Amino acid sequence: MAIEGELEKFLKTLQKFLIIQTAFIGDVILATAVAEKLHQYYPDAQLDFVLRKGNEGLLKDHPFIKTVVVWDKKKNKIKNLLSILRQVRASKYNTVINLHRFASSGIIAGYSGAKQIVGFDKNPLSFLFTKKIKHEIGNGKHEVERNQQLIENITDANFAKPKLYPCKEDTETVKKYKDKPYICIAPTSVWFTKQYPKDKWVELCDRLPTSLTVYLLGAPNDSAACEWIMNASKNKNIVNVAGKLNFLESAALIADAEMNYVNDSAPMHIASAMNAKTTAIFCSTIPAFGFGPLSDNAHIIETEEPLDCRPCGLHGYKKCPKGHFKCGFLIDTNRLLTVNKIFN
Repeated sequence: MAIEGELEKFLKTLQKFLIIQTAFIGDVILATAVAEKLHQYYPDAQLDFVLRKGNEGLLKDHPFIKTVVVWDKKKNKIKNLLSILRQVRASKYNTVINLHRFASSGIIAGYSGAKQIVGFDKNPLSFLFTKKIKHEIGNGKHEVERNQQLIENITDANFAKPKLYPCKEDTETVKKYKDKPYICIAPTSVWFTKQYPKDKWVELCDRLPTSLTVYLLGAPNDSAACEWIMNASKNKNIVNVAGKLNFLESAALIADAEMNYVNDSAPMHIASAMNAKTTAIFCSTIPAFGFGPLSDNAHIIETEEPLDCRPCGLHGYKKCPKGHFKCGFLIDTNRLLTVNKIFN
């Protein structure tokens, strides 16, 4: 029996896994839960990851993801894809887990030559997979659960959370922002109908305790919107750090906030991956899609008034299809304040 145990342990060290998720920031963050589960079961196995260019900073210095394969989709997309195909096939993976539901990732998975290729049935090339499962949105199941269904047969059915790993340098960079209690607000989103209205953010900032510093987070192209909110607010303790912090520096700051106010967007998933206090505001989208917050201390705020137009889509829109954006304007800022005892 001891020999069999040692043999099983040795065979696990020979395992090589590849995770493919070439979608957006939030998708990559949620995919880290698959990496967590695989590492738990195969701690000595090689674990690699394919993602799109721009998202590689999320996995910088990751403690157990060995190789991050970066696909530049914007410049020389096909040429770069062919290079990745050759690299993946030459790596001779035992198992490829494809979390992306589009043809490009299906090509990578299907051409990998892996003994086991798992993915979702929605992928148009799923006929190349050795295992595929149904991907259903709207039944309340979280995306992390859907993803982990792909590896249940080689791990278990228990839920594992996503996780990010800021390094010492990331932590040191944001140390200067942590000299007194603070909250973080990430007020923007790629999609207008996922954004809590900017005037509402100003209302919230105006009512926050003056003992708290307020950090406005976002990408470089969010800086102008954050600046507008800061200038429109009566609160003089607001600092706009949008565009000044990378992914993992932002994660390190979010981790210790008294509260993080976020839309249904990437910062919400960063907060989940840091198990940070989270208040997630859902405007046009709904938590039942399966992309809600996962922190132990998490709150979901959405309009209490039934709207026959909500949800209007899975990802949101550049403008409200009805022109009124009631799903955002009907959310009272009072409800955002009552989720945290420090404000009471």
